[in-house]
Amino acid sequence: MSNYLFTSESVTEGHPDKVCDQISDAILDAILKNDPNGRVACETLTTTNLVIISGEITTDNHPDYENIVRETIRKIGYTDNSSKFSADTVEIQLYIDEQSPEIAQGVNELNDKEQGAGDQGLMFGFACKETPELMPLPIQLSHRLTERLAEVRKNGTLSWLRPDGKSQVTVEYDGFTPISISKVVIATQHDDMLDTYSNEEEEHAFITKEIIENVITPVLDKYEIDYDENFIVNGTGRFVLGGPEADTGLTGRKIIVDTYGGYARHGGGAFSGKDPSKVDRSASYMTRYIAKNIVAADLAERCEVQLAYSIGVAEPVSINVDTFGTGVLKDEELTNIIQNVFALTPSGIINMLKLKAPIYSALGAYGHFGREGSPWEKTDKIEQLKQEIKLEESVG
Repeated sequence: MSNYLFTSESVTEGHPDKVCDQISDAILDAILKNDPNGRVACETLTTTNLVIISGEITTDNHPDYENIVRETIRKIGYTDNSSKFSADTVEIQLYIDEQSPEIAQGVNELNDKEQGAGDQGLMFGFACKETPELMPLPIQLSHRLTERLAEVRKNGTLSWLRPDGKSQVTVEYDGFTPISISKVVIATQHDDMLDTYSNEEEEHAFITKEIIENVITPVLDKYEIDYDENFIVNGTGRFVLGGPEADTGLTGRKIIVDTYGGYARHGGGAFSGKDPSKVDRSASYMTRYIAKNIVAADLAERCEVQLAYSIGVAEPVSINVDTFGTGVLKDEELTNIIQNVFALTPSGIINMLKLKAPIYSALGAYGHFGREGSPWEKTDKIEQLKQEIKLEESVG
């Protein structure tokens, strides 16, 4: 395989779509905190001076939705009341109904009927040995850059930064091995500083220098990989007007940012605002858990797992493992083994990963995978996988 380039992107917590994801997940957590069996499908829209909350929520614990919205926006950093999107001044509209009874009868556990999937769909999980987190390098670097933008904004290092921003990282590969970082792109919202600098060119030169020194270089230097000083900062020159004031945001529009940066396949379902009965979310976490444990156990250098479900049916309709020719066993053998190690029904997934806990607010920005502390990031199935292989070999 010849050398090639691959690019992934991330966005900051102040990006309009990520504002929506964080609001939806904050509402989900508030409900799960007092009602672990609550059914939540919460969608958020943000635009100039307006937040709309809609969806289907069935619970005996309806929280203070307006307060959750305002506190989430405040935490992100939209607190300037002179702007057209601020925690204290934004208008909030609620359009919330209950879950459809037809969906509920397929999802609820009744008598001897096991909980079925909340919808049909296909979910993918992935892991590889490119980073210590067993994630693809382009998306990990992209997330670390956007996290760094938020960090230097909040700690005052670059106090003129505003919440909205994006990163993009291009990595050069030789086969499956990353060999260098060929380009980094940063777009970051900032204060209007033309009262300090005589023209836009001087302002842009200052911003570029500060972002390279305080954001890009510190992040790249933590990774033992060569990089070209080929950086683009605010390619249009200025980025003063940003966030929902400049662009409408919606829950679930950053599904590639949320997962593997386009490096692995995606089933199309979004995560934020959905309780774990929705397999779009819970089964995606399980497929990551499976793939990561396979790679961590040295059973493959890289692994992609697919699960697919039918609404109302507990068992997956299909299971597939692809190790891209790097597995120590045939993919079909690994597919059989994982069914003995991992729970694959909705209720089994929820119980194994403890998904009824209010753990989702922290996932609304900077990706759902490759993050310490998430139950699906544990590598606690290594020995069990190896034991299953020994058992298969002894039987064979």
